[in-house]
Amino acid sequence: MKIGNLYLNAEPPDTGEVFEQLLSHRGVVIERILSSSRIVPGEYVQEQDEWVALLRGEASMLVAGENVALTAGDHLFLPARTPHTVLSVSQGALWLAVHIHGEQGGAA
Repeated sequence: MKIGNLYLNAEPPDTGEVFEQLLSHRGVVIERILSSSRIVPGEYVQEQDEWVALLRGEASMLVAGENVALTAGDHLFLPARTPHTVLSVSQGALWLAVHIHGEQGGAA
């Protein structure tokens, strides 16, 4: 058994984001994302469902044409093929993302 800590070594990069895969098991991938406030917004359209939680910081997203403001503790389900863009994020924002591959995904 390996114990990890989401807040350990959680310094953000100077620019962009750092993605760290924490677990990949039976079609589920869990990753930690550390964000700099200096990001270049880019649209994502993924083939898998994704559930994302903002554990620290604030963020502004565009999800399927709708502006969404997130603060620490907020979480959001993004069905497969839903266009989404992180427009802005606070320095040191910490995310937990759960990617659900295959047919096991569903609305939450």
